[in-house]
Amino acid sequence: MSGTENVRRRRSVIAASVAAGVLLAGGGGVYLATTASGDGTGAGAAAKAADAAGPPTPLRLEGGSGDATGGGDTRGGPGIAPGEPDPGGGPNGTVYTAKGPLPQGPSSAAVHRPEGLVTSAEVTRLAEALGISGSPSLVGEVWTIRPEKDGSGARLDVARKAPGNWTYSWYDGGPAGDACLKGRACPPPGESKPAPGGTPLSEAAAKAAAAPVLKALGQDDAKVTATGVVNGSVRVVNADPVVGGLPTYGWSTGLHIARDGRAVAGSGTLKEPSEGAVYPVIGASKALAALNEDSKGTGPIGVGHCPTAPPAVDGNGRPEDARTGGTPAPGHVEPTPPCQTIVDRAAPDQVPVTAAVFGLAARDVDGERLLVPSWLFTADPADGAPYTVVRTAVAPEYLVPPSKPSPEPTPPPGDGTQAARVVESVRVQGDGRELAVTFWGGVCSTYTVKADEQPDRVTVRIVEKTDPDRVCIMIAKDFTKTVTLKSPLGDRPVVDAASGEAVPRR
Repeated sequence: MSGTENVRRRRSVIAASVAAGVLLAGGGGVYLATTASGDGTGAGAAAKAADAAGPPTPLRLEGGSGDATGGGDTRGGPGIAPGEPDPGGGPNGTVYTAKGPLPQGPSSAAVHRPEGLVTSAEVTRLAEALGISGSPSLVGEVWTIRPEKDGSGARLDVARKAPGNWTYSWYDGGPAGDACLKGRACPPPGESKPAPGGTPLSEAAAKAAAAPVLKALGQDDAKVTATGVVNGSVRVVNADPVVGGLPTYGWSTGLHIARDGRAVAGSGTLKEPSEGAVYPVIGASKALAALNEDSKGTGPIGVGHCPTAPPAVDGNGRPEDARTGGTPAPGHVEPTPPCQTIVDRAAPDQVPVTAAVFGLAARDVDGERLLVPSWLFTADPADGAPYTVVRTAVAPEYLVPPSKPSPEPTPPPGDGTQAARVVESVRVQGDGRELAVTFWGGVCSTYTVKADEQPDRVTVRIVEKTDPDRVCIMIAKDFTKTVTLKSPLGDRPVVDAASGEAVPRR
């Protein structure tokens, strides 16, 4: 059987039930099965279309051919999420060990990609679930429902292009008249009032309050957690949707639920990605082995060689035999003690893997955000909280190998700047012309903010400048930089030049 025929045969079994994951314990396992049935539509139709089109096009994953994500990526992938450990274990690396048998999973699975445009009706459905009145209007490529008059109230922005990234915020408005002089201190213009104190909703109550919004998004079957609390009394609800019958990672919906059960902030995606090409996939054992290969560590940071001891001399500066204290014989060479650096002595971190689930993880593929078949491993270190580490499950022969670095460093284009980073949020300050832009960046780079003003929008871009001769550790921190507009922002949305999406206001 040829390689192409074998791929097609494996692709055709997507209609069968597959074991999506396994919880590991001792010598046995409890399997969690997910059924993907083909009936001429959905997976079955996609498999037939793929058979007719031939083998799928290899995926070019940005950051590498299948690097670890989630807890982090030591080789240039999506990066280490704030608050998550580095799965590579720093200089010494990490060895992930399964505490029980690992599942094989399916033989093939489909990538899912955003397709189509968000409609006004879809935005209205989400707005109603959030308790927002009014009709959406299209401003450039962003659907928006914004408050009138003084700007106080709810605001919803939804990107028209799939997957329809959306942000929701509630602004209580600035001071009116001399009200601030008679009462408690008011916040500066453009900032919301502090959240009232008190005990946050229980996790169960917050999940119940978020349920109508998740239902409007078609995510009522999502995995929901509500352990986080912000501002002392606002419960954070996160939902990881199920797409194509599989759990997802990196495609979550987030909602902030106040004490009264009202959603006061949120973000996520409105359109569910569509099923794309079907790829052969590897089992959890091979994926874990590849994860350990990726997690060998970064090596020593700084000087990694052993120091050389100066030659021994007597009180008069003449050479001295370190063993006898006398004059060394002609041709004598002092013995050199064994060299062992701190990195050499440190063993890799040993982290148990207690669960393995087959699902879909968000990855950048040729500049497009897709959901790619992946294994989601639960790492449970002895000295910390459990975390998720992700390894791409697509068979290696269908991944484009990462490009090899050039022998000579390529000079940066133009003024020596790197590609713009993704903007996290923006705050309007002063008279409405100053924007405070927040983003994540490296500690050794310098950043500037550029703004392109149009009548219907303002596009902001973060420009990074690095020193190619400087050795720097890969640590991320949040930055806030300001840029001054020619005219007040007003009702114009702020759009991120890197992603093309609307930026949430703070």
